[in-house]
Amino acid sequence: MSGRLYGVGLGPGDPELVTVKAARLIGAADVVAFHAARHGRSVARGVAEPYLREGQIEELLVYPVTTETTDHPGGYQGAIDEFYEAAAARLAAHLDAGRDVVVLAEGDPLFYGSYMHMHKRLAHRYPTEVVPGVTSVSGAAAAVGRPLVERDEVLTVLPGTLPAEELAERLASTDSAAVMKLGRTFPQVREAFERAGVLDRALYVERATTDRQRCLPLADVDPSSVPYFSLALLPSPLTPQLAEPADPLPEPAAHGEVVVVGLGPGARSWTTPEAAEALAAADDLVGYGPYVDRVPANPRQVRHPSDNRVEAERAAHALELARSGRRVAVVSSGDPGVFAMAAAVLEVAARPEFAGVPVRVVPGLTAAQAVASRVGAPLGHDFCVLSLSDVLKPWDVIVERLRHAAAADLVIALYNPRSRHRPHQLGEALTVLREVRAPETVVVVGRDVGGPEERLTVTTLGDLDPGTVDMRCLVMIGSSQTRVTPAGAVYTPRTYPG
Repeated sequence: MSGRLYGVGLGPGDPELVTVKAARLIGAADVVAFHAARHGRSVARGVAEPYLREGQIEELLVYPVTTETTDHPGGYQGAIDEFYEAAAARLAAHLDAGRDVVVLAEGDPLFYGSYMHMHKRLAHRYPTEVVPGVTSVSGAAAAVGRPLVERDEVLTVLPGTLPAEELAERLASTDSAAVMKLGRTFPQVREAFERAGVLDRALYVERATTDRQRCLPLADVDPSSVPYFSLALLPSPLTPQLAEPADPLPEPAAHGEVVVVGLGPGARSWTTPEAAEALAAADDLVGYGPYVDRVPANPRQVRHPSDNRVEAERAAHALELARSGRRVAVVSSGDPGVFAMAAAVLEVAARPEFAGVPVRVVPGLTAAQAVASRVGAPLGHDFCVLSLSDVLKPWDVIVERLRHAAAADLVIALYNPRSRHRPHQLGEALTVLREVRAPETVVVVGRDVGGPEERLTVTTLGDLDPGTVDMRCLVMIGSSQTRVTPAGAVYTPRTYPG
């Protein structure tokens, strides 16, 4: 048995305007899908959040373009059509597995809504139900407290993307109107109202029913202040004309790629929207087991955890999957380009057998940045980052680099400071540092920063005990200028003497 697809209208913005049925279906769904621009913040999810429950699968569907230009061979429409096909395929994987899928839609799902593009592609293949919602036009009419039509009057709903001349003709020939999709189109919309001779009775409503709602005469609106979620009214309830679902487009050809994703050092809130988008779009997750475990489970995806010392093999596996048409996310903690998987993937990708397999790198917050932020600004001046692991480089090279960095008076962030297999090396590194740096040099030790066992210690080079440090720590050695404030904050001034 396949799952059931629901297009659920959320209303214009106030979570209390979500219908009882919509709230019930949202809470009961196995999978909740929602659209967002590239920043990753979804208005629909924000409205639905009171009705979500723990353990639900969330599918973030991120538009490749909104108002930007694109180098897609099919132009803007080609990029959007390809996105809708890929998004529909992701939801179909859940439906095929028997999971019920709710697609969230602001307002009403079939009234200028993104859901309709999923409906066209999936409703003929799966049991489908559309749950109507209060439209933005209804919300705006309620906000201004004005009837939009009475008796035999005619209401016209228009997109603000029409040319000003056409808008003016339509406005002049109707009793009342709602003009949607303002934002950048506002100047031409205002011009159309003026041409039609109805500017004096036109109203403007922004973010209707939310705590950011704004209502005023259309003639008084500053064009630079108009967001997309606004509309212009000629004072109306609304019944949209619903089109029959179109025939689906052919299945898109598989285009595999590898995206190396930085999760940040710990807390999920430190994972960027771009990283969340890459993870949501992936068919396969590849990485060191504990890092893969940090990604919320999604049964549509295949997970490939592995040991921490098989970077080349892991990279080759990811590239082989991508070569077969899979979208693969290789996950790293922190930033993937800092002592992590990005370099390993690119090195293996240079082999002839992987020619043509695209590789992208999505940055993440580094452990050094996270530790620094927790104590203040110790990286406020020049600094360097060194790994004390000698698995991939000789120990004498590490010592020599450490000696030069210490002599240069740089703040030094030490990754991989001490493990069970090399417990002596941090002590040896401190001996090298103490040859050049004063005992009172400020030292910060951050352990599991952003995680449940976070601990921060501010000490000195003379007092640091190597035995208190393990592989979950980052050690930051201050420069001669690094200071601790009376309140305990650590900073390195941006000025330097001399």
